[in-house]
Formats: sequence, C-alpha cells, structure tokens
Amino acid sequence: MGRLDELDLSLKLKRREQDERLMRDGRRLAQLRLALGGKLGSDPGLGPGLLIVMEGWDASGKGGAIKRLVAPLDSRHVRVASYAAPTPDEKRHHYLQRFAAALPGLGGMTVMDRSWYGRVLVERVEGFATEEQWRRAYGEIASFERSLSAEGAIIVKFWMHISSEEQLRRFERREKDPLKSWKITEEDWRNRAKHAEYVEAVEEMLARTDTREAPWVLVEAESKRFARVKVMESVIEQIERGAAARGFALPEPLDPETNV
Repeated sequence: MGRLDELDLSLKLKRREQDERLMRDGRRLAQLRLALGGKLGSDPGLGPGLLIVMEGWDASGKGGAIKRLVAPLDSRHVRVASYAAPTPDEKRHHYLQRFAAALPGLGGMTVMDRSWYGRVLVERVEGFATEEQWRRAYGEIASFERSLSAEGAIIVKFWMHISSEEQLRRFERREKDPLKSWKITEEDWRNRAKHAEYVEAVEEMLARTDTREAPWVLVEAESKRFARVKVMESVIEQIERGAAARGFALPEPLDPETNV
C-alpha cells in the first residue's frame, strides 16, 4: 500500500466499460454472496462473514460506490450501516460499542459507511478525543479487527481518495443541486479548512492499521466510474482470497454465455 500522493488520480473509465464490468462482476459477487450465506449447493454450510468498511473524503463517492456494490445482491442478504457523530448516550460508552450490533456473523455481510476510524480522523483533528485517546486507538482498532478475523470474518477496508480541487468542485455542484444541497453542511466547509491536518491523520491511520487480517485498499476516486468498479473488483478478490485462506470452497465463476 502506497501513500495518498502516489495514487494516479487520472485513472478513469468510460460509462460503457463501467456498466459492462459492473454487470459482469456483479454476477460474480452475487454468486459469492450466496455461497458465503450457505445458499448454494445441497449442503454447503455457512462461509466466513464479510465486513466492508468504507472511509474517504467528504464527497469522494462512498455512497455511490456502496449503491453499485449492493445493487446485484438480495437486500435480505446484506446490511448497510451508516454512522454519523455519536449521540450523547453513545459517548458514555467505549467508542467501539456502537458498531457491535452491525457486525456480521458467519455467513453474514455488512457494509459500513464510516466506522470506528472516526476516532483517529475527525475526533483527532477536531479535538473530540484527547491525544492519549486517539493515539491509543490505533492499537485498539488493530486488535479489534484481528479478533474479528480470528473469528472468521473477511475484512475489506476502503479509503476513497480525491484531490482537494475535485472535492471543491463536487461541493460546489452539490450546493447548486436542490436534491443534493442537503449533503453539504457548515461542518464540511470547516473540515476543508483543515485539509492538511486531515491528510496527516489519514496517512498515519493507513500506516498504523493496514494489517494482513484487515488490509486497506486505496481507491483512486477522481473518476466515480473507475472507483465503483475498483471497489467491486477488490471485494471479489478479497472474498476469494479470504475464503481460500479459511478452506471454504467457492464455486467457479459462471459462464457469461450460459450462466452455468
């Protein structure tokens, strides 16, 4: 895994190529999801749980990538959990506690739109956590993810990366769109003013929590089409790798001509 400034943000796809790859990969993802959930074969048993963590800059396309990722799946077979600032009651408890209910069990699948990494990002930069708390969190998070993996979960973590200039363009477009202006808040603009501090926090987060059990995937998201395809293909790759490491047999990809 490289640094953010090493990513090639010029990568892009034409709409037709995006659509073709999402359709092809979506069938494979649906097949894998059914296999993990014990829905394929006469008696396949439950496979590993699948936890997908989506992080990234504001307006980096997390929601659009999640939408395309889950589109090929039956809504009964995937949970999407979104997180904003903790409530006053949640602040009374350990910061990891509020995520526990959404964690997938064996055969389950959860996509988290933001996660416990807020502890070392916004809570660090905005001063909502003390320095001792956010510094301690790196080890806590790595241990937590390691324990989830040991219990059978496949963990895939994404950082959606765009340039500051592209983020500004997207903010301005959202403000002018009456159906999207609600997405832009004063807090988003305040966060932009601290961009350098957030870059430092993101780089340290990536360096200290990229592990064999829970690797980060950096997504070049300047092109939304490229990002959506990379997210789906990376999830498929990690499912296949994780299932093989756990000795769980997966079906061969379907023939695109015969669907068998």
